[in-house]
Amino acid sequence: MSMFIYPKMYRKLKRGPQVILPKDIGMIIAYAGVNKDSICIDAGTGSGWLAVSLAKIAKKVYSYDLREDFIAIAERNKAMLGLDNLVIKKADVTKKIPAKNADVLVLDLPGSEKALVNAKKALKVDGMVVGYLPNMEQVKSFVKKLNTLKFVEVHTIEVVVREMLVRKEGMRPTNTGLWHTAYLVFARKNS
Repeated sequence: MSMFIYPKMYRKLKRGPQVILPKDIGMIIAYAGVNKDSICIDAGTGSGWLAVSLAKIAKKVYSYDLREDFIAIAERNKAMLGLDNLVIKKADVTKKIPAKNADVLVLDLPGSEKALVNAKKALKVDGMVVGYLPNMEQVKSFVKKLNTLKFVEVHTIEVVVREMLVRKEGMRPTNTGLWHTAYLVFARKNS
């Protein structure tokens, strides 16, 4: 049986729809270079786990979703953590992304590649777009669109967490782990 325990902040947060887990959130923050001066956009709010995680670090975070019920859950999580720098709104990012001049923009929604034209408009030059994509077919469509739009430094990773069983008799991997959640595709806006 896995003994994996989420960091304390996440254990308090409400979950509705599927969430981006801490293992992927950490890689998004690190690879996209999120810092205290960052303006971030989270498209596909869901339960808001990524949005609140970004808001704990970044200067300002804008998060968009189509579903009012998801927005309500994310608003509750935002309030629980007292995050004044997080704005959660209803918007269809495939049609328009209201926020502009973002350093980082994460797309976690079906058909994420359909939002890339608007993502490019919303990003600063040298801004990073991140796709959170559950399957390889989505990765292929996303990367193809990134290449068409002339994004650079395109790379894809998968994060796997493998817990270790540490005992007096010795150490070995556990029989469980947190394997595939999604592929993370990163790309930089060149111009």
